[in-house]
Amino acid sequence: MNVPEFDILAKSFNENNFRLFMIGGTSRDFLLGEEIYDFDFVSDATPEEMKKFLPELDTTFAKYGSCKIKINNKKIDLTTLREEGKYNDSRHPSYIKFVKDINLDYKRRDFTINAIYIDESYNVIDPSNGLIDLKNKLIRMIGDPYLRIKEDPLRIIRAERFSKIYGFTIDKNLEEVINSNRDLLNELNEEKILEENRKLEKSLERKKYETISSSRRL
Repeated sequence: MNVPEFDILAKSFNENNFRLFMIGGTSRDFLLGEEIYDFDFVSDATPEEMKKFLPELDTTFAKYGSCKIKINNKKIDLTTLREEGKYNDSRHPSYIKFVKDINLDYKRRDFTINAIYIDESYNVIDPSNGLIDLKNKLIRMIGDPYLRIKEDPLRIIRAERFSKIYGFTIDKNLEEVINSNRDLLNELNEEKILEENRKLEKSLERKKYETISSSRRL
């Protein structure tokens, strides 16, 4: 099974001597055999470099290394491999630095199951052993759970969202940190929390619909 939107873009990136990888929810759902609804790709090309061969690229948030594009009428998130500085406001890093190395990029990501890279040939690059956690249905934080939650408390809601959607268990250490630091959610913009809740509701509705559709086919 291939992902047409990824194949189309990967060809353009390769022709311009850049790499492209599936990442986050895209690679996670691809490996789980789930329908892909969120398209997240990452590249060693900077937004400026992408724009040269993707003129239709939306570069509104290019300074953060984040761009958007539509392929086959699907919204695609394109980011540049990067390192991030310390978080000063419980949400945004103090700086970002574009890099070429996956081994630097993955450390900024939240959970191991969201840091699995799949390249143009569908080879899997797994610097944080996310495949093992995917197989064991485990949500485990990359790095120290306490520090990573303190960086961005929204990760509390994200961990619980993925647990509910996929039926995964939250790693014991992470669960302890979540339970003892739930008050950090008070530091967040309420709209961010509502957005995560909307994502959960939407995903659960899809799961319900897919289950009903599957039952009818049987």
